[in-house]
Amino acid sequence: MRTKWGLLIVVLTAAFIIIFTAGGSSIGYEKGEPVYAQEKESKDNPIEGPLQMKVILERVYLDGEVSHESIEETIWAMEDFWTKYDQWQLVDMDTDYMMFRRQMDDISPLLKANGYFGLTEDGTLTIFNGRPHKTNIIQSFFQIDLGKLESTKCEELKKGIPIMTKDRYVEVLETFKDYSTGEAN
Repeated sequence: MRTKWGLLIVVLTAAFIIIFTAGGSSIGYEKGEPVYAQEKESKDNPIEGPLQMKVILERVYLDGEVSHESIEETIWAMEDFWTKYDQWQLVDMDTDYMMFRRQMDDISPLLKANGYFGLTEDGTLTIFNGRPHKTNIIQSFFQIDLGKLESTKCEELKKGIPIMTKDRYVEVLETFKDYSTGEAN
């Protein structure tokens, strides 16, 4: 599998360099050092400048939330560009954009800011955007046996348990897993 990814990166880099150089840009390497557009300009070879590329960063969080960020990158040297995104997975590419994805070992900013664990009317452990209310559900997990659940824990869930951190997210899921009826929603 690792060999396939290595080969894919080499092929994509080569394709990107071909597209890059065919587009009139004259940034290249001489003696292993990058040669920038300003250094290679001459009367016979006008320079269009560095490559401008739209980069889309897709972050996938533990809670299933996906965010997208769009950046305009100025690429002076491909090696520097690939190094900058070495922790990301290239998932799509065209002549004017590249899309990278990264699995985040964290909960989404939405949950940190306004996520609450609570119960739906049928007793399903659910994450809500804000305090528990039937119209602001983000994600549902499993049904809880309310007969086994201590009254204080039930009251906590009815009011809503703020999430705010990954550790709190994991802790609440682990705590209430013991009260599961075994039916996932």
